[in-house]
Amino acid sequence: MFFWRKKDRPESEPAEAGAEDRLEAAGEPGWTAVADAVTGEPGPGLEPETRRLSWSERLAGPAIFDPEPSELELPVAPDLSARLERSRGGFMSRLRDALGSAGEGPSWDDVEETLIAGDVGASLAMEVVERARRRRDPGGAEAAVRAELRALLAPRTDGWDLARGTPGAPTVVLVVGVNGTGKTTTIGKLAARHRAEGRTIILAAADTFRAAAIDQLRIWAERAGVPVVAHAPGADPGAVVYDALDAAVARGADLVIADTAGRLHTKANLMDELTKIRRIIDKRLPGTTPETLFVLDATTGQNGLTQARAFHEAVGLTGIVLTKLDSTAKGGIVFAIEAALDVPVRFIGVGEKAGDLVPFDPDAFVAALFA
Repeated sequence: MFFWRKKDRPESEPAEAGAEDRLEAAGEPGWTAVADAVTGEPGPGLEPETRRLSWSERLAGPAIFDPEPSELELPVAPDLSARLERSRGGFMSRLRDALGSAGEGPSWDDVEETLIAGDVGASLAMEVVERARRRRDPGGAEAAVRAELRALLAPRTDGWDLARGTPGAPTVVLVVGVNGTGKTTTIGKLAARHRAEGRTIILAAADTFRAAAIDQLRIWAERAGVPVVAHAPGADPGAVVYDALDAAVARGADLVIADTAGRLHTKANLMDELTKIRRIIDKRLPGTTPETLFVLDATTGQNGLTQARAFHEAVGLTGIVLTKLDSTAKGGIVFAIEAALDVPVRFIGVGEKAGDLVPFDPDAFVAALFA
């Protein structure tokens, strides 16, 4: 297990014996290895108090944490119907009551109110009800509403295309969102999924505003067996991303996933930092357009739609990851997000394990809600 640091580190930092030879052989002459930051044990010239510092606090400059590779199996897709049971038990049971049982006509006013309460949104709920009433589906009112909700979701191709933007350059994914939505957890799950599929990944700890975020990302990197580039807390996030791209090009990595600060969508200066990172990516890898995934806690409902709209206007989202759909989320926010922003939901989170980040399948999702 190695902890690579750029050679312009302070001279007091000890380097592991033989590290530079290995780096030269690996085609990374600009980096050297430091063992103390991995083991926590003080090295020559370091005070014993070093062992009590967190990994992020020990950072003095650009570094790559390289965990030991481990065997990873492709995540097994969970039973989506079972994971959405809590959402279905509340929102969907009320919707079914409003739609009426066999021999009873639907109460369309109640259907509309239920859709609004289920985070679909007022104007969209009215449109769904109006179209469902005109549809006169032979399967009845429930089939009509189900079909109209499905029609709100964009069609998907098999898998998620991560083709490289330019020859010889990695695909870049920026992960954005507000603190507490499960952003770092989502990055760890994405890394584990793509590494299990045979891709080589580097993580960028660009959330430098919160020291704990660097440590959390390192922990997920170790679980997934992927390297992470980090600077000291408070460092320039753009510099972290630049160094991560440097390392990815040197290693021929397929994918760079960058964590970003948990910005409130009302903080203009923090939103501007994202646009700066986009410019840095274009400077280091001209012609590369990064994927920008917005992580949204599904339990926040319509407030989450406001957040997503602000991020979309600032940086142009290419996908949504909805987390915590296995909890008290009503599920209707999925339809509202896609209809309002025309941005596809790429993944949904239905648990804490790596396999609980599921590629979004509109047909399977609607079927699970109505199961």
